[in-house]
Amino acid sequence: MAKTITQKIVFKNTNTKALYDMYMNEKKHSELTGGPVKISSKTGAVYSVYDGYITGKNLHLIKDTLIVQTWRGSDWDQTESDSILILKFETKGNNVNLKMIHANVPSEHAKSIKKGWDEYYWEPWKKSLANKV
Repeated sequence: MAKTITQKIVFKNTNTKALYDMYMNEKKHSELTGGPVKISSKTGAVYSVYDGYITGKNLHLIKDTLIVQTWRGSDWDQTESDSILILKFETKGNNVNLKMIHANVPSEHAKSIKKGWDEYYWEPWKKSLANKV
């Protein structure tokens, strides 16, 4: 049975543009995750992360505010549907609240994917932002 991963992360002393760019800019995304990234800021464009381990398509983009994508791991069973990833960025004073919803994740992969979001995204993003202060 598919699972939904929901996370809310607070990034201190930053803005929505900086976070949006960390994800949608190929160079920044690659530097922060440590793996090759191909991504475009165009709706309908396909992307790949970690040398093709993660692939998907941009479904809906609102610059600096919202990213909606299909998302799939290369080790998923072919009978499993793509998952849907939603990243919403909201300014709260000097901080940004990021709400992440990752829906339709195969249950056997949900635990490692949840850990991966923290380890390969949110922690490196926070470190990068802390170094810019």
